[in-house]
Amino acid sequence: SCVHTGNYVVPTSEIIAVEETELNKKRSNIGKWQKMAKPHAFTVYYVKKARNHRWRCSDVTFWCVDEHLCNQWIQMLKELLEMQKSRPKQLLVYINPYGGKRQGKRIYEQQVAPLFSLASISTDVVITEHANHAKDNLLEVNINKYDGVVCVGGDGMFSEVMHGLIGRMQKDSGIDQNNPKAPLVQCNIRIGIIPAGSTDCICYSTVGISDPVTSALHIIVGDCQPLDVSSVHHNNTFLKYCVSLLGYGFYGDILKDSEKKRWMGPMRYDYSGFKTFLSHHYYEGTISFQPARHTLGSPRDKVSCRSGCYICKTSEQQLAEQHKECGLKREEDEEWKVIKGKFLAINAVNMSCACPRSPKGLSPAAHLADGSADLILVRKCSRFDFLRYLVRHTNQDDQFDFSFVDVHRVKSFQFTSKLSEDNESSVTDIGKKRFGQFCRDHPVCCCNIANSTWNCDGETLDSSAIEVRVHCQLMKLFARGIEENCKDEAAYSQSSIEQLL
Repeated sequence: SCVHTGNYVVPTSEIIAVEETELNKKRSNIGKWQKMAKPHAFTVYYVKKARNHRWRCSDVTFWCVDEHLCNQWIQMLKELLEMQKSRPKQLLVYINPYGGKRQGKRIYEQQVAPLFSLASISTDVVITEHANHAKDNLLEVNINKYDGVVCVGGDGMFSEVMHGLIGRMQKDSGIDQNNPKAPLVQCNIRIGIIPAGSTDCICYSTVGISDPVTSALHIIVGDCQPLDVSSVHHNNTFLKYCVSLLGYGFYGDILKDSEKKRWMGPMRYDYSGFKTFLSHHYYEGTISFQPARHTLGSPRDKVSCRSGCYICKTSEQQLAEQHKECGLKREEDEEWKVIKGKFLAINAVNMSCACPRSPKGLSPAAHLADGSADLILVRKCSRFDFLRYLVRHTNQDDQFDFSFVDVHRVKSFQFTSKLSEDNESSVTDIGKKRFGQFCRDHPVCCCNIANSTWNCDGETLDSSAIEVRVHCQLMKLFARGIEENCKDEAAYSQSSIEQLL
């Protein structure tokens, strides 16, 4: 099921469309075509893979004098495309016209809509008018008529659509999201991300590049990438879902400060990052967690999550077997590890959190769909040592190879401050607490410094004390994970087909 285009082999799964082609006289008078009487032709539009995981729509035209033969080829190829059952036929599209550089609507209309039209995908487009417009709309719309939901914007827009879709699934199934121990219902409706924001971390970590055309093509061919989602609770109240970064201390302080400087645009993150680094606050508290014993890998094994990841598939199977044997009730009785200390940063990541500035991310070996998060604890250290740690996010060195950095692969964790009331200090029941203020590096000002803020996928959380649980493969994206070297894959595909023939 492949089409040979010169030296390039295209699997049927990566053909976008097949159309009958009108040959104009000017083109039919050159080369081989001038020897043919009334040539008939059809054009195959397909995915052409370029460097750095970039995809483009390319095309090749086939022609012959036999009209019947030409029609047979068109019919056969269209039947092959109809057999690709994972492909969407109708999509619900949300466009954030204000995100990033305010280019979302233009990007969709000029780069994405023509490709959807070419692939015969019908769309219902909603231009969002205010915050939570998409989230609220997803709670009401007839979701069953769609094969997927597409968001055009940045990570904030994706988060809004994700919350709306997961919330809708739980509502329809009678699940109480405020119960931190509730087994959530998986979302079978995939989400597509067309990157058009100031930050596109989730797109970069699941596709390998932030490029609207590449993402549109992944949607068209019907790719599917499961994704772990963490639920965040406080005091038996649901706060947020998280798919990339949950950060306290350094990354929380950056977000808190940058929110006051939105007028600066994307530059505000650099300014706030530098300011936060100089302030060098640390926060004292207790973190307790359950190790993810069902996973095959570890945060320091240097095994990256790639398309068709074996670790994700096997970890999901082992987690499912554990749930069958002991159920969720027994799970709460499993071992909890407790760590007390003074931390510059507490980061929990469900994926590598790779981006152009940090190609390997905060945790290079984190997996997209293994039912775990990597919990990174950066203890109090000197400014110089903390700078050494931050610099390692931009190069190939092991960023966990420091005495003041601990990393654990976990399936749930809880956090409380040192100053929680003594009569409510049970580590295994943190959700029922009230929390006071934390200390900072400068004792003179200690009493005046409020808590840090949790950065949840780029949004602030109201509570510093949280209870977090990872839900294995709770949702699905129109993606396939980051592929290995494209040239090697093309060569492998060609050799495999030649052996079959």
